Amino acid sequence: MRKLALSDEVLLQIEQPARYIGGEVNAVMKNKEDVDVRFAMCFPDVYEIGMSHLGIQILYDMFNQQEGVWCERVYSPWPDLDKVMREKQIPLFALESQEPIRDFDFLGITIQYEMAYTNILQILDLSQISILAKDRTEDMPIVIGGGPCTYNPEPLADFFDLFYMGEGETVYMDLLNLYRSNKAAGKSRKEFLHKAASIPGIYVPSLYEVTYNEDGTIQSFEPIEKDVPKKVEKQLVMDMSNTYYPKAPVVPFIKATQDRVVLEIQRGCIRGCRFCQAGMLYRPTRERDVEVLKETAATMLKNTGHEEISLSSLSSSDYSQLQELVNYLIDECDRRGVNISLPSLRIDSFSLDVMSKVQDIKKSSLTFAPEAGTQRLRNVINKGLTEEVILEGAGKAFEGGWSKVKLYFMLGLPTETEEDMKGIAHLAEAIAERYYDIPKSERNGKCQITVSTSFFVAKPFTPFQWASMFPQEDYVNRAKIVKSEIRSQLNQKSIKYNWHEPQVTVLEGILARGDRKVGQAILSAYKQGAIFDAWSEYFHMDVWEKAFNETGLNTDFYILRERDTSEILPWDFIDIGVTKEFMIKQWEMAKAEQVTPNCKMQCSGCGAGRYKGGVCIESKN
Repeated sequence: MRKLALSDEVLLQIEQPARYIGGEVNAVMKNKEDVDVRFAMCFPDVYEIGMSHLGIQILYDMFNQQEGVWCERVYSPWPDLDKVMREKQIPLFALESQEPIRDFDFLGITIQYEMAYTNILQILDLSQISILAKDRTEDMPIVIGGGPCTYNPEPLADFFDLFYMGEGETVYMDLLNLYRSNKAAGKSRKEFLHKAASIPGIYVPSLYEVTYNEDGTIQSFEPIEKDVPKKVEKQLVMDMSNTYYPKAPVVPFIKATQDRVVLEIQRGCIRGCRFCQAGMLYRPTRERDVEVLKETAATMLKNTGHEEISLSSLSSSDYSQLQELVNYLIDECDRRGVNISLPSLRIDSFSLDVMSKVQDIKKSSLTFAPEAGTQRLRNVINKGLTEEVILEGAGKAFEGGWSKVKLYFMLGLPTETEEDMKGIAHLAEAIAERYYDIPKSERNGKCQITVSTSFFVAKPFTPFQWASMFPQEDYVNRAKIVKSEIRSQLNQKSIKYNWHEPQVTVLEGILARGDRKVGQAILSAYKQGAIFDAWSEYFHMDVWEKAFNETGLNTDFYILRERDTSEILPWDFIDIGVTKEFMIKQWEMAKAEQVTPNCKMQCSGCGAGRYKGGVCIESKN
């Protein structure tokens, strides 16, 4: 019988003890004497968030199918338990075995968002693993990072032994087999890392050297050994129908953020929005076969007992077999008494028909993401959505019985003017007017339009990676312009406005496009108490400002300047398939307000066609 890592005394004094006891339905238990590789898979946030992450579920299932490998899970202890663990010197532990992470062979950390960076240091610290990779001893786990934020790993380079670039279903087994042979031969940690650098997609920061120009830009980024590759190429799964997918995912004891069966229908996106990192990173688009999805959905519902299923992908409306899949799920879920949660779909006749079958129209709202308030700015960002299409979709929805609409926009986009900001209010007003054009007898209550604005963050591997951002006060002023313009509209009572705090945007921008020097500030902020920065109640910008000052980091350098396209960027050594030449061309087209057709309409020569497959015109020629 397992012995829990936390005593009854500790469990009784903390919030949600079920976060830490393991033993959930479908959790994998193995005899540790029968395995030679132990892998701790970590999501550096609270249990409820981490348990909702599909990527970890896929890798957990994949690893545990392998003979001799036991993959367990670990999440960030909430501040109440964090305090107790430090006071009582309790080492961080895995949920399945309840044994210390420090005793594992690997600690794999998925890095989904920049605001979790200090939580990564919390994980290492509580695990009693040296925070700095250079200080780790032979008996400590190999710390590996994966996920979207690893496409600029440099701010975290000092804390990780290696990074995995790409989708985990590809070369992880090569890495584990190398570890086995290295261990069997009695070779050192350093020798393992050197050999690992030759595996496609593996980046070992300690084997690369960075030099800087006097102005702070990068002068050179080079491997320190001849046999270490200059470029690290992302790894992709091309056959999405015959790869790993969890048929029996772990069912959490407490309600998770995504407490449902998640069915991933495709990866990638054909749209090419110039601000969107995911749309560039995951090219080309690859679909799962609809028959495989039907079988998987039925099996997962049976194995989990979940009462809801949702579809997962970027731009789900572009999945070629969506109509067949959704109609099957409607029938299957109705038979089982299961709810369907639909992703954001393009508002057309098919989508409205489907949503009317699976939603309570009186309670639900429809979502549009115009991103920008004017057509000019939508052309700049390559958002393939016109005002006419938005109004037509809203009109169809209103005529179909909906009365609630959510609109999502970004402020601070490149080339944005005051007219673009005010255009947000004008578009909301036009939608409200479209509702009141309907005869009163045919309306479903009062029109409710919720406008939400976030602030643009320039991300690596997007055409906007060279764009400047703005000071915090500037973002506040932009939101005030939108708010004031909404108040001047005839239908202002039908429009509600929400906007995000700008402090997080500024920090996210620094961390997203930072270089290795930013790592010193991350460590300083952590030592001063920064954890759970993604949670507003724990985020304190003054702690970060103090850390930047103490480490001499000029934050204006990272966010307030437009970068030259000839400059060496911290992430230039990574090859994502989409070429830098394509990004530069798209950046120039954005400034010229020119639109690029989506990948199904016309190939724009981004470079991803070399992967040969998926929904990509170039790859099929």
